[in-house]
Amino acid sequence: MRNPMGLLPEKQEISSYIIQSQEEEIKRIALELHEGVGQSLYSMFTGLQFIEAGVEQPHLKSYIKEMSQIMEKTIQEIRLLSVELHPPTLTTLGLLPAIKSYVKLYTSTFGIEVDIKSIGEERSINESSSIAIFRVCQEALSNIAKYADISIVKMTFIWSEQSLQINIQDYGRGFEINEIQSFGIAAMKERMFLTGGDCVVSSKIGEGTSIEISLPLKVEEEQRGVNIDQNSAS
Repeated sequence: MRNPMGLLPEKQEISSYIIQSQEEEIKRIALELHEGVGQSLYSMFTGLQFIEAGVEQPHLKSYIKEMSQIMEKTIQEIRLLSVELHPPTLTTLGLLPAIKSYVKLYTSTFGIEVDIKSIGEERSINESSSIAIFRVCQEALSNIAKYADISIVKMTFIWSEQSLQINIQDYGRGFEINEIQSFGIAAMKERMFLTGGDCVVSSKIGEGTSIEISLPLKVEEEQRGVNIDQNSAS
């Protein structure tokens, strides 16, 4: 049986493995940016500040101060890029805090406010599913920033025992679904399919776009049970 993306069952495991491998590499790069490059630059920044304090010549003092400001801006950009690649809160605190952390970055970058509402009791989601949902939300918000031409987005999380439903709604330009062949939309749908969930995109010109993301939480529990059994057996 094929999935909605036309992917054969024997290819699904390969696609899942590729995505997982990509995420591991992204996580490694994000950590290296934050802990490696970021820390090195910070050490250089504090060194420049120390030198600036001991320099008396006005022209040199002004030059060192300018270099310090450039260094500080670069450090901030690297920190933001690291969070965008793989927010540490996704692993430590979970999906919703990670989305909220990313939204702060998104708003400061694009000037688009994201109104987040969470209905029901938040539940634990395994890391692979959390990453998939985070990437889908990230892609959706990125597309809104590029094409929607609006200043506010509504994002609603609805938690139940059976599922997590997420709606991302903008009231921007909209587009004709049948006339757009977007790799981004296809990737969003495939990511959710590989986690046992779904992603439905609907849009109308002049009325905006709605993205409905769903993840069955019973599947999550079954997957955790399988993983525990496998670990026990090994």
